[in-house]
Amino acid sequence: MKSPLWQFPAIDESLVDALQSATQMDRIFCTLLVQRGITTPEAAKLFFRPGWEQLHDPFEMKDMDRAVQRLDQAVKNNERILLYGDYDVDGTTSVALMYRFLSRFHTHLDYYLPDRDKEGYGVSIAGVEYACEQQCGLVIAMDCGIKANEAVALARSYGIDFIVCDHHVPEGDLPEAVANLDPKRPDCPYPYKELSGCGISFKLAQAFASFHNVPVQELSDLLDLLAVSIACDIVPMTGENRVLAHLGLKRLQHAPSIGLWALIQKSGRPTPVNVNDLVFAVGPMINAAGRLGDARDAVRLMLSSDRNSALNYASQLLRRNKERREVDHQTANEAIGIVLSHPGYEHTKSIVLYNAGWHKGIIGIAASRMAERFHRPAVILTESNGRAVGSARSVPGFDLYTALQSCEDLFYSYGGHAHAAGMQMPVENVEAFEHRFEQAVQQQMSRTAEQPILDISGLLPLENITPAFWKTLKRFEPFGPHNRNPVFYATDVVDTGQSRLLENNHVRFSLKSAQGQVVFGGVGFDLGEKFQELNGQPFDIAFNIREEFWRGERRISLQIKDMRTKA
Repeated sequence: MKSPLWQFPAIDESLVDALQSATQMDRIFCTLLVQRGITTPEAAKLFFRPGWEQLHDPFEMKDMDRAVQRLDQAVKNNERILLYGDYDVDGTTSVALMYRFLSRFHTHLDYYLPDRDKEGYGVSIAGVEYACEQQCGLVIAMDCGIKANEAVALARSYGIDFIVCDHHVPEGDLPEAVANLDPKRPDCPYPYKELSGCGISFKLAQAFASFHNVPVQELSDLLDLLAVSIACDIVPMTGENRVLAHLGLKRLQHAPSIGLWALIQKSGRPTPVNVNDLVFAVGPMINAAGRLGDARDAVRLMLSSDRNSALNYASQLLRRNKERREVDHQTANEAIGIVLSHPGYEHTKSIVLYNAGWHKGIIGIAASRMAERFHRPAVILTESNGRAVGSARSVPGFDLYTALQSCEDLFYSYGGHAHAAGMQMPVENVEAFEHRFEQAVQQQMSRTAEQPILDISGLLPLENITPAFWKTLKRFEPFGPHNRNPVFYATDVVDTGQSRLLENNHVRFSLKSAQGQVVFGGVGFDLGEKFQELNGQPFDIAFNIREEFWRGERRISLQIKDMRTKA
């Protein structure tokens, strides 16, 4: 694994001075605010107090009025409504949220989630046929549908209308749906563009509630599902997303739905849960339903009204996620072994691996692990229905989708964005794709993208990390993309003698400043070799601050991101 380059973002110190003078906050916190584009006391107040009043009017979204009118018509006419969602966390939470909401007004509801292996991503022809068989008059497609022109056209021929709630970038003509709700439409004036798929679904619920004079606060029981979606779909934790995630996490703490309560219980995470708990514990359990089984199991769990049945469903997903982890680790270890044994792998800039025996449900996870491990764009392919099917993941600063466009003549189909993508191709094209993709990466990857970057927020001596400091830092939560948990650095740190190596090159640290007395525990992943090279000399650390739950108590600890000795 390559050592990251410590990067210290340029900042206008005069803005920090002015904000500190106006707010009397510690300078480090003013620096963090300015780094987030918050430069006035008024903006800081809004940032630290996210609330309902900061949500945008849902009717600013293009087609929202048409969507509400058609949905209202379906409810009044007692039509059967099919809720269609993708098989991942965003799609399943969308279906559960809309089902929970519409159940207040309507009883003729059904839901459909495509089979990952047989149907793949998006609105499938099989899903439309199911809607026809069930005599549905309206389909609400969530976290998908903005590119489903063929499926929507087929539905229209059957007399079935579509409302699309999607957050992916449209390409070409929009489907002939009654309403295409997507802030990323070029003609959509909605002021916030980064909602998750479940977020779009919530805005439809908010608009429908408003149409019926229901205050938005009465939708608070939907927010725990929305918080899970925002966290796990890795959308920017800014603006409306941050407000909704904040409100949703409060809901999870004080009054979670029975299904999510059961998942948290089975995850073993202490409460209150945070974004990391959702991303690394709750989300994978939900995803396991669609990766190694039936995604409808996740929806059934999230709609549970009985604690015992919810705990049983959660136990099933926990077992399935353990199976997924075993397959995931086996696949990743095989893939790493292949790369390391390949002659001259150090000189390549991409990774393309194909194995017909790898499980389709985990190749995306394997691609992520490879991209992280080797800091290169990675494509992992397996065989499905006679085709090579792959998932691709990028590294910061490299546009994966542009590289794939240069290979599009080799594919049956492909799609995605700069950071993640998927494709299908004839098996016999894999070798040519490996060569062409490497060429594209060689030509397109900038020198700065070739090395991992660690953005440092500021200097923070260990002695300054107090309970009061931690209390203020927590007000910057929830953390996520574009509102990252700050990475601080401290100089002249020493090992107390109690640090120890763990398995897999990890380290359990016990550290203090060379001249200080305050000792902090912490963990560092993949830092074992660097730690052994220190030979007892002082060093600098880059770290996050976090809270650990140890023997029934919470304590402040450090997550060491990197370490280095004096040059």
